[in-house]
Amino acid sequence: MAQRDVLERLEILADAAKYDASCASSGTTRRNSRDGRGIGSTAGMGICHAYAPDGRCISLLKLLLTNHCIFDCHYCINRKSSNVARARFTPQEVVDLTLSFYRRNYIEGLFLSSGIVKSSSHTMEQLILVARTLREEHDFRGYIHLKAIPEADPELVAEAGLWADRVSINVELPTQPGLERLAPDKNAGKIEAAMGGLKSAIEDASDARKRYRSAPRFAPAGQSTQMIVGADGANDVAIIGKANQLYDRYALRRVYYSAFSPIPDASAVLPLKRPPLIREHRLYQSDWLVRFYGFGADEVAQAAGEDGMLPLDIDPKLAWALRFRERFPVDLNRAPREMLLRVPGLGTKAVKAVLAARRHRALRLDDVARLTVSVARLRPFITTADWCPTGLLDRADLGALLTPPARQMELFA
Repeated sequence: MAQRDVLERLEILADAAKYDASCASSGTTRRNSRDGRGIGSTAGMGICHAYAPDGRCISLLKLLLTNHCIFDCHYCINRKSSNVARARFTPQEVVDLTLSFYRRNYIEGLFLSSGIVKSSSHTMEQLILVARTLREEHDFRGYIHLKAIPEADPELVAEAGLWADRVSINVELPTQPGLERLAPDKNAGKIEAAMGGLKSAIEDASDARKRYRSAPRFAPAGQSTQMIVGADGANDVAIIGKANQLYDRYALRRVYYSAFSPIPDASAVLPLKRPPLIREHRLYQSDWLVRFYGFGADEVAQAAGEDGMLPLDIDPKLAWALRFRERFPVDLNRAPREMLLRVPGLGTKAVKAVLAARRHRALRLDDVARLTVSVARLRPFITTADWCPTGLLDRADLGALLTPPARQMELFA
């Protein structure tokens, strides 16, 4: 295959893949890239960064097998009625590209998705063929993330887990009415049935691995999903509730949020402009509170306004604390871990450090300053052996006081 032809298709299909939020499309330029266009160049050609199950930040080749699609989802740039330039790789070409990038040490793995061609099952077979060829024929040990197609044969979706480290199935939109209106070719029941089947297969494989060392690994990095934010009328409380249901039902590793972005030749049913990017950020923060800080989804929802939207000017943890000021200040020398985790400005590492330090002595404000990034943000919400926040909690402007204007402008940029 001609190098220029490969580069042209790679540029189209890597750009088309950037709308999937499961890993960030952050390109960079290698020092030895002469004009930013050679094979293996990381300049705008599909290199993204993601996190492996062990916490390492890794570089992935992120692209679509094809951006041709028989579906007509209103929010998708690759829908069948779109006028975008089309391109397609064969499974073998994706294998060759992956190995080429990998041998040059530009990537550590592959993130592969696709538009739907011929049928969902046919497309799923093509995705699996790429992963199976890399694993079986080339002994590829790098990270592979496959985007599964829920409308495909369930056996094919399950087979993806035999070759991929992570498999993701996108729910796309948080509500059934939104999915019916904006993605008429998709079915919420089929999507969640595929997620349930994948969960069962992961659990069965995990149990088999405990009994038999020779049992094959199956999607060891679990499954994830993505929801588009701002394309329909769902508010933040609805999105948080949906994410919590998905975590509980399907043991997801992550729910990713992707702010809707207007697309060329957009359907009239779509919003005219994208939601503030900070809204996506607030949803990630709320997701973090549920996953790592012990908040319930209903508690996070209490931080939202009457319209069901999280405030954009302050983070949801601070918004919750301001709404329940009567629960503060918290005595850092006596409070249980679950209450320490609700103090704005105290992260999980800081809470662990506080719990360890107070076993040996009564903590003073100076001690806390050494254990945290910024003690100033903690002052209104804590007491120590030498500190009590007299009057601070009653200030009407406390939220603004703890979020300086410069920081607010940075978040909205």
